[in-house]
Amino acid sequence: MKKPLVQVAAGIIRNEFGQLYLTQRLEGQDFAQALEFPGGKVDKNETPEQALKRELEEEIGIMVLQAELFERFEFEYPTKVISFYFYLVNEWVGEPFGREGQAGFWLPQNELDAGQFPPANAKLIQRLLAESEH
Repeated sequence: MKKPLVQVAAGIIRNEFGQLYLTQRLEGQDFAQALEFPGGKVDKNETPEQALKRELEEEIGIMVLQAELFERFEFEYPTKVISFYFYLVNEWVGEPFGREGQAGFWLPQNELDAGQFPPANAKLIQRLLAESEH
């Protein structure tokens, strides 16, 4: 049986101080309490970039002005395969906050810790850390 494929778009929101905006997963979700880059599922009739813009407005109340694809990969879970699209968001309108009650905060890019994220994010975190050393 083929596992269902779920597309997810998420934003790496980076401010001028080199900090990234992260949110904490709510109780009752997979990987509750873990940190994540805000985003969510791509709906049927949307592109990943459209999903990114919609999700970031719904989740953290910002309007994305400019986003570029940073990383795309698939990760296999026991019950599904997730196809991730991570966008680097450098321009937006509004101040991000947890609209769904989730905690959100800014963290310097060089302080990311893969152990605090769901396992699918490990390679992405490594790339962001390697980048921040330059």
